[in-house]
Amino acid sequence: MFELVPASLASAFPASLPTLLAASTSPLARLRPLDIAVIAIYFGMVIWIGFYLKGKANTSEEFFMAGREMTAWIAGLSFVSANMGSLELMGWAGSAYQYGILATHWYWIGAIPAMLFLGLVMMPFYYVSKIHSVPGYLNLRYDGRARSVAAVAFAIEMILMSGVNMFAMAVVMKVVLGWDLNFSIIVSSVAVALYVGLGGLRSAIFNEVLQFVLIWGGALLVPILGLFQAGGFSGLKARIITNLQTTFPDPTSYFHLWRDTSHFAANPMGVHWTGIVFGLGFVISFGYWTTDFLVVQRVLAAHNLRAARIAPIIGSFFKMAVPFIVILPGLLGLVLLQNPDMSRRQLVGEDVTAACAVGSVGTPADPTACSTAMSNAKVAPDYQQKVLSGAPDAELHTYNQVLPLMMVRYMGPGLLGLGITALIAGFMSGMAGNVSAFSTVWTYDIYRPLIHKTASDAHYVLIGRLSIVIGVLVSIVAAYVVQQFHGIMDYVQALFSIFVAPLLATILFGMFWKRATALAGFLGLMCGIIFSGSLFLWVKFNPAKLAVVALSDAAKPMAENVFRALWAFIVTSIIVVMVSMISKPKPESELNGLVYGATVLPTEEPVPFYKREWTWAIAVIVVFAILNILFW
Repeated sequence: MFELVPASLASAFPASLPTLLAASTSPLARLRPLDIAVIAIYFGMVIWIGFYLKGKANTSEEFFMAGREMTAWIAGLSFVSANMGSLELMGWAGSAYQYGILATHWYWIGAIPAMLFLGLVMMPFYYVSKIHSVPGYLNLRYDGRARSVAAVAFAIEMILMSGVNMFAMAVVMKVVLGWDLNFSIIVSSVAVALYVGLGGLRSAIFNEVLQFVLIWGGALLVPILGLFQAGGFSGLKARIITNLQTTFPDPTSYFHLWRDTSHFAANPMGVHWTGIVFGLGFVISFGYWTTDFLVVQRVLAAHNLRAARIAPIIGSFFKMAVPFIVILPGLLGLVLLQNPDMSRRQLVGEDVTAACAVGSVGTPADPTACSTAMSNAKVAPDYQQKVLSGAPDAELHTYNQVLPLMMVRYMGPGLLGLGITALIAGFMSGMAGNVSAFSTVWTYDIYRPLIHKTASDAHYVLIGRLSIVIGVLVSIVAAYVVQQFHGIMDYVQALFSIFVAPLLATILFGMFWKRATALAGFLGLMCGIIFSGSLFLWVKFNPAKLAVVALSDAAKPMAENVFRALWAFIVTSIIVVMVSMISKPKPESELNGLVYGATVLPTEEPVPFYKREWTWAIAVIVVFAILNILFW
């Protein structure tokens, strides 16, 4: 999801998608028949899974919650796979190219503590209450007003995100392979509508597990061969320091997670440790991994409480390993990518490719703007002249293309098809996750309580299937609308970050404070969203105010996201506490299964220590601590 999408991607890559299309010259790669066969087999498999599982999606519990029959391993892999979209993979590889290993924060402190907290602390309340969605929990804990606010915001976000994923995949396929945009959008949307509409959540989960394997299989070769060519990690580090000596004051910062975060200006990302710990590590991370129904839905499908608790812990092991196939290729791109003339290829920002868009005569349409942009990006002077003269071997590629560029470099026929399939699988995983979550929230939290309360179970399954088709159609419209706007991902990321912090505060107070009232939950969530949105617009139309939000003149856009979330969480918390103190709470008898201290959890059968969730959680904490110390 997009609270975890880097600023480089969220505010640049899709922001200039039309420019990217206009500026692209020739595809980065050509597929051979074997590559095409690999891609075709993948599409055949996902659709076959949908038809195969159709018979197990006849009741609402089966269609929307996979019958709550998933094992801990299946639920855990699906849980982490739902977050491994190709936008995220490409975006964080690009951020690693720009910022170094600092980008790993979004995979470690920005995920692991929250995943453990979900499994160990929050999941018993979600699972015991037998809710079908996170807005459903708000309805039980507070009332229908809080649920409606959360459900409507979540439904809009899911449809918009599905459309953005759809169009982004089409753009990547256009840039990498030269595929027609309409072809990519139609094929991907039909495939997603078929396998999710037929098999429901069960089909989405099984395909996400397949996509998880494909993503790892398709991307694993790049870091292995890249490290071998770079001379191991020590060789990579030495070459990066040499290459960046003229562009960054202290290139060793690219290899440290915490050492240089005591001041905004001391690290390439322009963030402070307080923002990383409290804004990212707490508010954004906990808000996403513990309250976003897109991922929580996968864990709720587990077959019992123990499986539901251990599933996020299983997912956390794999989440810690993802930087190996995402961050490392970005770092390798700093030293291994080459231009056609065999010089080191320097990737640039989207602003540079936009300024250097080629005109009708084969040279940049605005040479002055292009020259200025390349100079600001510190592109080598001789290569600047090649670009300005329109030389056929002069190509400008963006940070966010580093992963496909590395794939093209190391993958031959068949393997390249596997790599491209991994990217397609990532995009389709994001689309399917958004659409399936939208279908559940629409049916259970909007249609059922507000439109038709007394319909049969079969009717709600039919509505769920129809909502998937309608959701895909609206996503297609959104995908085409995206083409007309610049900065669309700024607003998509804002939509998520505006919503996630108030939702987290509302749920945490509801789950751990018996005094929190229904009115407080509604007003806190509503006012928190309004405050966070206002803060976003304030900085959007007055960029100088970033220094106020992030508390430093040296702060960069990445810092705004984490500090805005932190302030929104604080404001929502204050409102919930103040309103709760002057309004009437629910009696404790109504809070069983919903609030810590008022809930009797079911007794679970004893198991050996190596099967207990706390045992594996401790193992995760130890590995997490070691990794942070190693890359301090």
